[in-house]
Amino acid sequence: MNGFRKLIRWLRENITDQKFLRNIHYLENWISKILSIALIVVILVSVIELIINLGSELLTPPFGKIETNLLEIFGLFLNILIALELLENITAYLKKHIVQVELVIVTSLIAVARKIIIYDSSKDPSHYYLIGLSLAILALAVSYWLIKRSHSNLS
Repeated sequence: MNGFRKLIRWLRENITDQKFLRNIHYLENWISKILSIALIVVILVSVIELIINLGSELLTPPFGKIETNLLEIFGLFLNILIALELLENITAYLKKHIVQVELVIVTSLIAVARKIIIYDSSKDPSHYYLIGLSLAILALAVSYWLIKRSHSNLS
């Protein structure tokens, strides 16, 4: 118990708010860099997977014909696009140290649009899921429009 009190006293005396905030900022930067590297690995693996899938589809008989559901291939493309947008978000954060809401909304729009593009109506005959996705797209589009409008009014 005495050691704990000494630790608390040492922390109060040696860690000012400025030092603490500087350390948090330093930690945030390192975490962002680690996330960037991990995301680059995910993107590279996804691109390789897409190339292998497309290559195997095009190079097996019947040649040049894609037997796989095109929605799966489109889903892979959009997954890579979403990952690239996420990387752009992290890169923007590392450059400016602020979260750019416009980029986050665009990434969200792409992610929800992906869900609509690969939507399989046979799995949901009620279409409530599709209605929810449509409302999400509408809300994100309005949010994006409002942000763009507010930026143009500031200029």
